Amino acid sequence: MREEEGGKAMRADARRNYDRLVAAARQVFAREGGGASMDAIAKEARVGVGTLYRHFPRRIDLVEAVYQSDVDALIVTAEKAQANLEPWEALVSFLEAFVRYAQGKRTFINELQEAFEKHPELRVGTRERIDAAVAEILRRAQEAGVARTDIEGTDLFQLMGSMCTNPALTSQQSARLLPMIVDGLRPPR
Repeated sequence: MREEEGGKAMRADARRNYDRLVAAARQVFAREGGGASMDAIAKEARVGVGTLYRHFPRRIDLVEAVYQSDVDALIVTAEKAQANLEPWEALVSFLEAFVRYAQGKRTFINELQEAFEKHPELRVGTRERIDAAVAEILRRAQEAGVARTDIEGTDLFQLMGSMCTNPALTSQQSARLLPMIVDGLRPPR
């Protein structure tokens, strides 16, 4: 998340507009896909187009902000799951959140790919954060004896990959497939 604008801390009203624009972009991308117009995003956020461009001079800046915000939310979800749930429930809760997170990216995947090409560190840095979160949740479940020990977080993401990126996969199919993956995580008898 962008903490500073022009070298100084954002004013409270500027921060609110920034947050509203990111939330609006997420909604408009979900509804209209990656081709959503900047005008539609400004309208959804109830701000002028000038305000949008002041915060996000290029469309890719907005895409990156939405992505970064979503990754931040996913990491918070992982932290809360670990703090508030038993190891198995934390693992399942995180995997459900990860599927929702990843499926939300399908609507603007082309724009994300462009962002990753222009800023490879964006993909690497966020991937490391997500990998660390799943590794910790999985490790905790493994140490509690509720998850098999012959799997790593990267293996888990390989299993879930097509669920998260397949544009033809419906939410009903996801609801059926994720429990199959989760069942496979239990230790063998």
